Amino acid sequence: MTFKFVRTLAGTALLATMTGSAFAAEAVSEKHAEAAVEYRQSLFQLVKSNMGPLGGMAKGAIPYNEEVMMTNAVRLEQLADMMVDYLSVDTRKFDVDTGAKDAIWENFPNVEEKVSALKTAAANLQSVVEAGNESEYRSAIGNVGASCKSCHDDYKKD
Repeated sequence: MTFKFVRTLAGTALLATMTGSAFAAEAVSEKHAEAAVEYRQSLFQLVKSNMGPLGGMAKGAIPYNEEVMMTNAVRLEQLADMMVDYLSVDTRKFDVDTGAKDAIWENFPNVEEKVSALKTAAANLQSVVEAGNESEYRSAIGNVGASCKSCHDDYKKD
């Protein structure tokens, strides 16, 4: 490992310990930046694959399926747990093909709030499904989608 990389890791660990939260850290090489983008995009493909059926249910295009709603809500909550880590690597210094706007690393605490909102919405969907309250399914799914859209509006390139 290079000294710069070790110093970056040590600084990252120290700041995480001091703040108790994740934060944006710069990619240390082109390879690191490319990997960060690849992992971010993979994570969001998983989010998309779990949101698709939920969106179809919310729009009435496919029938409600409580098992799918529960499974996908659990997965989305788990994916939200990973998002801050995968979004925190600032890749702006390198020429990488990313869908992220620069603003994501300029206002990272807001990104953390939006990820927390997704996690909360996914947990709420699970509660609604557990209660079997079909009259609330569409709204609970809509809240998950709205939390995604909120982040996309501010931090995803068109």
